Amino acid sequence: MVLPDEFRNMYFPHDEVRPIQDELIRKINKTVTGQQNLIAHAPTGLGKTAAALGPSIREALKKDLTVFFLTSRHTQHKLAMETVNQIKEMYKLGFTVVDIIGKKWLCLQPSVNKLYPREFAEYCKKMKEDELCEFYTKARDKGEASQQARELVKQLKKENRTDTESVVERSTQQGVCPYEVALLIAKDARVIIGDYFYLFNPHIRETFLSRTGKELSKIIIIIDEGHNLPERVKDLASHRISTNTIRRAKDEVRKRGKEEIEQILNVLEKKLWELAEEVADEAYVSKDQLIAEIKDMTDYDEIISDMSFLADLIREEQKQSSLGTVASFLEAWQGDDKGFTRILTKSTDLRGEELIVIQYRCLDPGLLTKEVIRLAYSTILMSGTLSPTSMYKEVLGFDTADEESYKSPFPEKNKLNIIIPRTSTKYETRSEEQYRGMAEIIVRATNKIPGNTAVFFPSYNLRDDVDKHFSKLSEKPVFVEKQKFSKKEKLEFLEAFKGYKNVGAVLLGVISGNFGEGIDLPGDFLKGVIIVGLPLQRPDLETQALIKYYDEKFKKGWDYGYLFPAFNRALQSAGRCIRSETDKGVIIFLDERYTWKNYNRCFPPSWDIKATLLYEKMIEGFFENE
Repeated sequence: MVLPDEFRNMYFPHDEVRPIQDELIRKINKTVTGQQNLIAHAPTGLGKTAAALGPSIREALKKDLTVFFLTSRHTQHKLAMETVNQIKEMYKLGFTVVDIIGKKWLCLQPSVNKLYPREFAEYCKKMKEDELCEFYTKARDKGEASQQARELVKQLKKENRTDTESVVERSTQQGVCPYEVALLIAKDARVIIGDYFYLFNPHIRETFLSRTGKELSKIIIIIDEGHNLPERVKDLASHRISTNTIRRAKDEVRKRGKEEIEQILNVLEKKLWELAEEVADEAYVSKDQLIAEIKDMTDYDEIISDMSFLADLIREEQKQSSLGTVASFLEAWQGDDKGFTRILTKSTDLRGEELIVIQYRCLDPGLLTKEVIRLAYSTILMSGTLSPTSMYKEVLGFDTADEESYKSPFPEKNKLNIIIPRTSTKYETRSEEQYRGMAEIIVRATNKIPGNTAVFFPSYNLRDDVDKHFSKLSEKPVFVEKQKFSKKEKLEFLEAFKGYKNVGAVLLGVISGNFGEGIDLPGDFLKGVIIVGLPLQRPDLETQALIKYYDEKFKKGWDYGYLFPAFNRALQSAGRCIRSETDKGVIIFLDERYTWKNYNRCFPPSWDIKATLLYEKMIEGFFENE
């Protein structure tokens, strides 16, 4: 089939356009050419990456702009890179594209992958300033790119090998910093594929744009898996320390004989224990409650500066510094109360010892995203679970944006959506009897599904309580997800599970765990998904603060701070089932609350969903014509 000229003019990289995908392509084209914004709820299989990149690249080439494709998943980096290269090849275009993952993962210094992001940033900065990083010094010469780095970039561009793997491989061979090489490529790049923080972390954005010579007003932003953005941005803007952090910081300081700093750390630690005395498990604290005594003793900004200076010296010796973490926290703690909450938590650490954690927690991602969206040439936010789009528009601070919800391109007859209105995962209804009841329903459903089924729970505790009964009753092999998998273990686990596609096995996982998002099991690898309960957050102090904040700001605290994010997590896990147009599968929601009006309204309007207790018969009927 010949691709219609309309889509060739928008640099669509395939020979055929899928149903509904054509609507999305036209809408994105209209958005970028009109310098507008778009929030698109576009289900799996619609081909969002190709639909967004084609029109955006065309506009960028026409108007001398740069396209930033932002995604938090490494698999999406690869897909975006492949799509851009297809566009280049199909339309004989000669522009540069570069794929940049997090700086820490590009670093050639040994053991840095164990550092937390802020620790790594400080360590890298110090190593560069003191000319202690041989990889960096090979890449830079008197503040400019070295001849060696420039030659390497020239080679990589000539060979069209500007993906992360190639950049790291060739830079390692030559002993040159891969991040610096990637930055040099980005200078001339028309498309940059990177993580969210390259534009939404203010400090990283400032440096990155300055080093690559880019301006926000000349950038088209495509945000992939956009449902993850609010949480990721809130994490970027949040800070925390614990009594363990302070103890480690004291050890660092004691070794270097800095008595004044040790004295301040003693006061800080004592204050945390005092604040925790009357606390059962968590409590709100105020700014002054924590730092008034420090300010009485010394100049607050000066002691932070002294801590930071000493932390830099410590990092030269051991890469990370708990003192540096304390200094960053104390600096952040002086920040605004609006859009933030301050919470002290009492718990036990892995050794069973009491632990106090204090957090300065961001509630409002719009504080970081609003300015970026406002200044950018055009912004496209897209995901298979952006429902309702109005929430993302308000929460992320879009002044104006078109909101579109697209239907799935896959035949509805290939998907059976069922609510089983029995049992509930509400805390007050939980009991051994309830767990056994859930296990029996899951067994009956999975026995009727001819192949593999994934069952997702709101938490590991609930999963284990149900599994005590389920594993004894199940006729099929049971795969129980571990809370902490290495990358290798995760792949091996998944491959073993896939091996049962003909006889059928059951994977017991957790919605926010290893397999609730970001895995593909197309074709016959997965025939059913069961979502047990609603993954509502425990109404802790942060959740309460979030509900209160969104109530005051949007009059929608319960929905924005509690219900919608939880429901989207459930839908995200449900989406593991149907991954291509030929897939056929059953999605079951096991909890009576899914039939309640307040929860039922959260299902996408295009979903044909039935509540029934005759689920075994329905499942049998659905699969009998296969």
